[in-house]
Amino acid sequence: MSSVSTLQEAEGLAKFAPERAEEIYKNILSQDAGMYNPSIVANIFGLELELALVKLGELYRDHRKAHELSILIRSSRSFMASIARAKTAKIVKTLIDLFSEIPESLPLQIEICKETIDWSIQEKRIFLKQSLETRLVALYLDNKMYHDALTLINSLLKELKRLDDKMVLVEVQLLESRVCHALRNLPKSRAALTSARTSANAIYCPPLLQAALDMQSGILHAEDKDYKTAYSYFYETLEGYSSQDDPRAILALKYMLLCKIMLNLPGDVHAIINGKLALRYAGREVDAMKAIATAHQNRSLNEFEASLATYSDELGNDPIIRSHLAALYDTLLEQNLVRIIEPFSRVEISHVAEMVKLPTIQVETKLSQMILDEVFHGILDQGAGCLIVFDEPPQDKTYEGALETLKQMGNVVESLYEKAAKLS
Repeated sequence: MSSVSTLQEAEGLAKFAPERAEEIYKNILSQDAGMYNPSIVANIFGLELELALVKLGELYRDHRKAHELSILIRSSRSFMASIARAKTAKIVKTLIDLFSEIPESLPLQIEICKETIDWSIQEKRIFLKQSLETRLVALYLDNKMYHDALTLINSLLKELKRLDDKMVLVEVQLLESRVCHALRNLPKSRAALTSARTSANAIYCPPLLQAALDMQSGILHAEDKDYKTAYSYFYETLEGYSSQDDPRAILALKYMLLCKIMLNLPGDVHAIINGKLALRYAGREVDAMKAIATAHQNRSLNEFEASLATYSDELGNDPIIRSHLAALYDTLLEQNLVRIIEPFSRVEISHVAEMVKLPTIQVETKLSQMILDEVFHGILDQGAGCLIVFDEPPQDKTYEGALETLKQMGNVVESLYEKAAKLS
């Protein structure tokens, strides 16, 4: 039986008899193992080896065999060394990316990526090394190893600026922006994003990379509470990812809906969900945002908390959505508390807690914070377990008057100093 028909047989068996398919792929890869040379891999047999290698990797991915996938990558390096460098880079990145769909395999993926970088240095494959280091930065980011990511980014940026490789430079600068954002260093995150956009303007930027730049721009504008501008960027992101059938499109849609919720426009959420572009992404992810919009529209803490509990994975796993919803919940809680205490000059904290259906200690903490923030004027009588609310005191203009007087005196002194300087 020819290698082509053997490969076809293995593909057919992959779903129904994976052990047999694995055996066939291994047999193909074991032919002349350790004796690869350009004359062998340049012919059709070499192409079959490449296909068998990738297909076996996909088989391990589908059956969650992370350890076997790592062994496959390590054992295939002798074959990798004998094929064209561009092809090697594509196969290596494909195999390493297969880990992404295997649960709890991120540490192993990082380990394999590091090993492959060392191998690429030994083989003097500089562009493969840079490509893998860029991938490693993204893996560090996913694993919350932010300082390791920044260290690698700094060395990569020096190399890339020297080589003037703009495409990879844009990717690394974008990753730098994301890492700095994760570390809450927003000024540096914005600066890195500006650098990435400047570099991108000098080259043709592929749709997926442009969409990623727009996504990061939207995230940073949302951090500044500029949700209107953020929405525009997320819309561009959705169009970019949607045109390429990229699964990240659903995340851009969720961020769009989040912006409308934060702008207090829950009615727009339903219009967007029923729009042509969003209909293809209907599911729990969109339902979660719809539930939050409804709760916010009704000013209901109970509905809000029920939505967070029902859609915990969809709303709690993403740090961007989680942080903005936490701020929204806080605002909603404040509005409810102000509405409840408004008719009273003295009210029991337990009664307020009962009205909002929250623990007394949580309500007491929030009320004390609101007093410090001067949302309303009052004191907490903890001995009696009561909140005493005061009328808003009349504004004392003495302080403002004193400041204005000092300002005018300063102007007079400066004027006299200038005249004295001219006379002398």
